[in-house]
Amino acid sequence: MSQHIEIVTDPLPRLPERQPESHKGDYGRALLVGGSRDMSGAIALAGMATLRSGAGLVTLAVPRVIQDVVAGIEPSYMTRGLADDGAHFDRSAADEVLALAGQLSAVALGPGLGRSDGLTEFVARLYGKIAEPMVVDADALFALAQRPEVLAKPGGPRVLTPHAGEFARLAGLKADEAKQLADADDEHRSQAAADLAGRDKTGQTVVLLKGHRTVIADARRAGINHTGNPGMATGGSGDSLTGIITGLLCQGLKPWNAARLGAHVHGLAGDLVAAKLGQVSLIASDLVEYLPHAFQTLNE
Repeated sequence: MSQHIEIVTDPLPRLPERQPESHKGDYGRALLVGGSRDMSGAIALAGMATLRSGAGLVTLAVPRVIQDVVAGIEPSYMTRGLADDGAHFDRSAADEVLALAGQLSAVALGPGLGRSDGLTEFVARLYGKIAEPMVVDADALFALAQRPEVLAKPGGPRVLTPHAGEFARLAGLKADEAKQLADADDEHRSQAAADLAGRDKTGQTVVLLKGHRTVIADARRAGINHTGNPGMATGGSGDSLTGIITGLLCQGLKPWNAARLGAHVHGLAGDLVAAKLGQVSLIASDLVEYLPHAFQTLNE
């Protein structure tokens, strides 16, 4: 167990005001890496959320086999088709991602990625080599759980966004420990998230433990999010959160601030949807649709 952490209640960070003479390059270049033949929607949702969260330029790097499908979902992002095995990325696609990385403001890795030994190596290499801020979600978290030593050696700032099950795998918890954590109070969940972040001795990792009252923690402090509702327990909700945080990173927020504000805006969009459509019928694309309203509400 690491040293006891502080639970912070500081005001939420704010995005810098947009200047009249600015252009799209001023708001960052995002690359989202993911998708597979069975899960093309996940990376598309993440890409749309990145756009709706203010990133200037958004590119989705996807297996070439699904590039046309992903490109047809939303015309406002760009796509890059990479080497695949007919369904998922080939591990050699990591070379193509690394070649792009130096031109970027932020990277997201994981939505719809799939699972295999080759993808585990793909994720581990990108996690350790890319210097730009990276949001890691979904199957990329599964891959890191297969290579937990990689967590100690990130190539740059990282925001991990596990739900309870993904967190248990990453932290190497036994079944009874995972259940205890799921039932734990905010303080214990915050300490557990901080302990996982603390495996990175460089201090570059933030862990966002999703759930009722989402926890955002680095190795020395934690914050608790108070927005959101049970209607958001639906496929694709986490992909939209990944996109929101990526968009905020693109605009210059540090990972801690991007994760805190991203969790709040994500939950706020969900609350706005639920007030209009109800919780039962809420779907992930509704969250993306209501992001403009959520950001407007923040400004008000």
